[in-house]
Amino acid sequence: MSLTDIDPALGVMGEFGQITKGTAKHISQMRQDAIFAEGAVPARYKALAAVLWAVSARCEPCFKFYVHQAVRFGASKAELGEFLAVASTMGGCVGEMWALKAFKAYKDLANGEETTVKEEEAGCCSSH
Repeated sequence: MSLTDIDPALGVMGEFGQITKGTAKHISQMRQDAIFAEGAVPARYKALAAVLWAVSARCEPCFKFYVHQAVRFGASKAELGEFLAVASTMGGCVGEMWALKAFKAYKDLANGEETTVKEEEAGCCSSH
């Protein structure tokens, strides 16, 4: 899966980084440090927390990216389900719909889409 499969706008991330004085690079570094690094909380749980946040923010490119990353870090379908249950519960009907979209992203991934996204391309939010 390439980033442009998540959202075509991600194809201009390099140029975006240049015109924003490296902001994208700094956000990517924060993402690496805060979410993708193992620590007291395993990276897969932090990626699942990012899914939860993205569902709450209704950012489809974000939750697609973080579902992918959570799976890459070893999150199971059951673990994803529990985080999506939190999203549904906290967001009511709207939260449930966005949690459902995140689960569909997982299903699409599980149904044979390639599961490799280069870490240096790790970005999800430049499209909004």
